[in-house]
Amino acid sequence: MLRTAGAILLAAAVAGLVFGLSAVVSVALYRTVPLTHTPLMILRAAQRSDAYPARWHWRPLERISPHLARAAIAAEDSRFCSHNGFDWQAIRQVLKTLEETGGIRRGASTISMQTARNVYLTPHRSVIRKALEAGFTVLIEAFWGKRRILEAYLNIAEWGPGIYGAEAAARAWFRRSAERLTPAQAALLVSTLPGPLRWRPDRPNRRIARKARIVRERMHLVKLGKDRACGR
Repeated sequence: MLRTAGAILLAAAVAGLVFGLSAVVSVALYRTVPLTHTPLMILRAAQRSDAYPARWHWRPLERISPHLARAAIAAEDSRFCSHNGFDWQAIRQVLKTLEETGGIRRGASTISMQTARNVYLTPHRSVIRKALEAGFTVLIEAFWGKRRILEAYLNIAEWGPGIYGAEAAARAWFRRSAERLTPAQAALLVSTLPGPLRWRPDRPNRRIARKARIVRERMHLVKLGKDRACGR
């Protein structure tokens, strides 16, 4: 029995090592190579069959309007350029709110964490997925840097049925390229991110219109570097 337990532990250790090495290799590869698909895209395709054929066009960050980058940071992660992948201030606030009220009104997921989840994991919630998400967040922060993380985030975000990335979203909802998005259009796009299958940026309801106005007000506070991200 001890021999069997030892074999199981050894197999688990080897499997963990192989997974860890493959994760590092994958993250290192995608530092420069454009993504070809994500688990969410595969999941949605399986759910919807061919009802909504995927529209996705990878664009380098310099071909995406800086208004959209500012809007995403303003709406989703105002401390994106200053944290290491985890917004500890937001995490402490969430824990405090949970302790005081027993509920959570707003999470503490950063753009880095969302990118790690969208690139490597499915949206199904579990403790294991959160642990893997944290691990991949550390890896992409180390290997990619802020510019690549922001570029990937804007290129793989789901913006409607079968619509992925800034270019496809801009063309589907506003009939223009991603690099020609206006501040108002950028704010509307990011305002639908929590529910891209429920809300339309081209026909915003009161909730989305109100959120977009708040995002517009915050966008001027986001200062992008010469690399269109957090560089100087």
